[in-house]
Amino acid sequence: MNIEYTVAEVQLTYKRKVSYLGEGEFRSPIDVYKFLLSIYPKETIEYRESFKVLYLNNGGKAIGYTTISEGGIDTTCVDVRMILQGALLCNATQIILSHNHPSGNLNPSTQDISLTKKIKEAAAIMQIKLVDHIILTAENYYSFSDDGII
Repeated sequence: MNIEYTVAEVQLTYKRKVSYLGEGEFRSPIDVYKFLLSIYPKETIEYRESFKVLYLNNGGKAIGYTTISEGGIDTTCVDVRMILQGALLCNATQIILSHNHPSGNLNPSTQDISLTKKIKEAAAIMQIKLVDHIILTAENYYSFSDDGII
């Protein structure tokens, strides 16, 4: 039997618009936090939870970022595949996760810890290092790396 299939072609592209973000280097979680404050909308940081990822090259320089999801008051849906897709598109070898807590509580939830471990394991398969996961509010931040969770 001769069956013919029609399948859509998928094309992946990467269009670099800027050389590097700011100075491009994050020497500490406070540097990451300061940059994150510039990309989280001031109008919604205390209103709606969002999840963003910073992508870094092999030298640890930022090469891009993306918003993975925007949710509600205290939750947002994160698809690990979308995080890794972005990393692969820009040849990132390291990633930094971030999300805000509109409540102002910086403590990671059980779900935050579980998701971080899941992303770390998935990224490791692709030889992508999870550098940190930052929880932020308009006034402060929490670093998984500083707390030894990563």
